[in-house]
Amino acid sequence: MTPAAPAYRRLSVEERRSQLLDAALTLFAHRVPEEVSLDDVAEAAGVSRPLVYRYFPGGKQQLYEAALRSAAEELEQCFDESREGPLLSRLARALDRYLTFVDEHDAGFSALLQGGSVVETSRTTATVDGVRRAAAVHILSHLGVTEPGPRLRMTVRMWITAVEAASLIWLDEDKQPPADELRDWLVDQFVAVLSVTARRDAQTAALVETLVVDG
Repeated sequence: MTPAAPAYRRLSVEERRSQLLDAALTLFAHRVPEEVSLDDVAEAAGVSRPLVYRYFPGGKQQLYEAALRSAAEELEQCFDESREGPLLSRLARALDRYLTFVDEHDAGFSALLQGGSVVETSRTTATVDGVRRAAAVHILSHLGVTEPGPRLRMTVRMWITAVEAASLIWLDEDKQPPADELRDWLVDQFVAVLSVTARRDAQTAALVETLVVDG
């Protein structure tokens, strides 16, 4: 007997929206937003252009912003590390996830999360800045600091900016050095910038002593 064809399952609203966002993210990961059309997204998702408009009536701008928020949520989760093990080991695990994200999104990382696109708006800028602030909150939480002083807050945020810059340069340098070497280098830089701040800030100095003890 000829086997029956599998039954067609209609996707729920959330499943269809997720499908379209996944298709858009895949395209934005390898091409700048200006080069991606709604037809491209529809083709990648295996649906019609009108269906894309049904879920994103605001067109490409709305789809781009939704895709950006989705990517931002994924990036924020990179720094949501468990409290197991020494702090620097936790930071290394978080950076592994972050660099994996950068690697997978490759050439589109700059346009997707660092701006420089004609579709960039105050909303997209706020979304990207939210990732940086969330990363700082996670790191300060791992440091066990509930009321960080201005020097410590600035140091952590400066390091996050350095991580972003290093990631972009890493892509431009054909992903050299290897990701694990870049990760260790960034962890060492974290300790280094804290050590510099510690010379001027007692709160940071106490943290550096803890890092030395914990290894």
